Amino acid sequence: MPRKKEIEIVLDTETTGLDYTRERIIEFAAVRLENGKIKDEFQTLINPQQHIRKSSMAVHGITEEMVADAPTEAEALPKILEFIGEYPIVAHNAIFDFSFLNEAKKRVYGETLKNPHIDTQIMFKEIAPDLDSHGLEALTNRFKVELNNHHRAMADTMGLALAYPKLKKLYLQRLDWQKKQLENVDYLFDRYLRIQQSIATMQAELQDLKSVFKLHFELGGAPLEAETGEMMIYQSKHSFGYEFNDVKEVLENVGALEKAVKLNNGFIDRLCNGLSLSEEYKQIIKDARQELTETRNIQVIKPCK
Repeated sequence: MPRKKEIEIVLDTETTGLDYTRERIIEFAAVRLENGKIKDEFQTLINPQQHIRKSSMAVHGITEEMVADAPTEAEALPKILEFIGEYPIVAHNAIFDFSFLNEAKKRVYGETLKNPHIDTQIMFKEIAPDLDSHGLEALTNRFKVELNNHHRAMADTMGLALAYPKLKKLYLQRLDWQKKQLENVDYLFDRYLRIQQSIATMQAELQDLKSVFKLHFELGGAPLEAETGEMMIYQSKHSFGYEFNDVKEVLENVGALEKAVKLNNGFIDRLCNGLSLSEEYKQIIKDARQELTETRNIQVIKPCK
């Protein structure tokens, strides 16, 4: 019996900025995968008919001069949608590319994009939770795929298209194993809670041991050396708290403000979605958005006592 043809569209977009409700696509690239093999490709620059933010230009290197003679969104979108068809869209941090394409289709056709989208970043996090980074470069490195001219649409698309079948194979094997465990989900939840408690107990035990080692050093004890060569030493340093308004100007003048201050993104999201800010302030915050990501988590709610 012949193998059923599975078609997926791997794609990437470069944009004028990061807020999909206000910014526009300036480069689109996609490849058609049939059973994991590249069969066709499509790419185009797009004239956004608006300014390209310097922060975005610094990432992808696409200038306004480069897109001046490119087709407009209304001219390019029919070809893009024809290439995509109704097939699943595969992208790294897919919510970003999907949101931009969805807004473009709404502007041109008054319709939303119906294609299912597959996020390879979420898949990669599931496969390799131990890694510090789950960006496209980390993914291609993991599967020994060469990624040239990173942050241009076709280069990133090709890198992802070559890595995706390998990622998908591991992900589906893992998913198959997970599905086989579903009939045991009640037992696994109980087991999860036991492991969670064991981790908490072990962390408390480690802290207890650290307290003994700390006392050893504070009483003048020498550095400790294990038979396997590891050393334990004692270090002490002072840290200060600072009045932000008093140091802000200095940090700005030396270009260190961004590094010194970490925004509470969750708080800003809640503030922007709340009722306390004016529409003007909300728009200023939206214009400052740097990226769009999607997270999926489980949560254990403890019973009320």
